[in-house]
Amino acid sequence: MHIVLIIVVVIAILYGPQWWAKSTFRRYSHKRDDIPGSGSELAIHLLKKLNMEHVKVEKTDKAGDHYDPGDKAVRLSPNNFNDNSLTAITVAAHEVGHAIQDHRNERALNASIRLGSIGHTIQKIGGFVLYLLPILAIVSRNPIIGLLTFVVGICVMGIAVVVRMLSLPVEYDASFNKALPLLFEGNYIDKKDRPAARRILKAAALTYVASSLASLLDIWQWFNLFRR
Repeated sequence: MHIVLIIVVVIAILYGPQWWAKSTFRRYSHKRDDIPGSGSELAIHLLKKLNMEHVKVEKTDKAGDHYDPGDKAVRLSPNNFNDNSLTAITVAAHEVGHAIQDHRNERALNASIRLGSIGHTIQKIGGFVLYLLPILAIVSRNPIIGLLTFVVGICVMGIAVVVRMLSLPVEYDASFNKALPLLFEGNYIDKKDRPAARRILKAAALTYVASSLASLLDIWQWFNLFRR
């Protein structure tokens, strides 16, 4: 009974944040007649207002909502790009917040980008190690190699979580120090919707950490790691 309870708690900790973030986005994703423009239109308007017209606004089908500092592009998922929902315009403002961080050359964003690059490199090295260990286990017939493979797998997948945790201050800054003042001071969001906008901004800030935590339960990702 205790083991079952522990498993339930672990699953709740790992998957709960992603479920909350997704449900928050979905809750406020219906189109609104009182919101005059789509997420992409608001992003373009804000960037023009901030004299940042060099930043592109693009639709992305696979990568999810994000800001690409290399291409200087705010990329929005199809619904957030096209729709005039509360989620669409709030998420768009969050990504513009990252563009502002980049435009101002803020140290925290630069550090987060470097950490992400280091994390990606470590994951690639870890994938190579995972590819070699099963071969070594077969050749050496040593059961310890199998255990080592499992430990390396946990470490490799945990790197993404650690990197995302370290980037949380950058995400919260984009949401609450950049996007929220733009939305509220510009009166782009009605006062009655401000509590909801805060929840959406919090979900936007937690999205990457939440998805990284949930990935630890992704059996297919584990399978792909061991196939490398």
